[in-house]
Amino acid sequence: MTAQVIEALPDWITHLIQLNSLIAARMGVVVTDFHCLHALQQDGPTTASALAERVGLTPGSASRMIDRLAAAGCVRRIPDPGSRRRIIIEPTDEGLDRINAYYAGLTARTREDLAAFNDDELRTLLRFVEVFRLSAIAEVRQLRSMP
Repeated sequence: MTAQVIEALPDWITHLIQLNSLIAARMGVVVTDFHCLHALQQDGPTTASALAERVGLTPGSASRMIDRLAAAGCVRRIPDPGSRRRIIIEPTDEGLDRINAYYAGLTARTREDLAAFNDDELRTLLRFVEVFRLSAIAEVRQLRSMP
């Protein structure tokens, strides 16, 4: 069964990448920009350097990414109340509403699909997702540390 799960994952991930790419294009941004907006939605407002690290970009690339997202109405730059020299990047309600609207169909379908699972199965599924996420984070860190 382990081999079957491992074999199924790349296809699932490919379809999620395609979905994210399509949504990013519809929003008028590139996929990396979309990952930035997702990070802001999940983790809240942060600095450009923290966003750059989160999505794996150089500071210059992150700056251009933030410019594109701001032009698309998805983020805004606000002064950091704790430091007059720092700027915080925050998602706009419009940007978050647009993302949520694009994912509404998948979210509804996922809720319907998950209704067929009992609580023990859902706990196992959640554990799998959490372990898989941590493994992916560890692999990204390892690959980034290699020359």
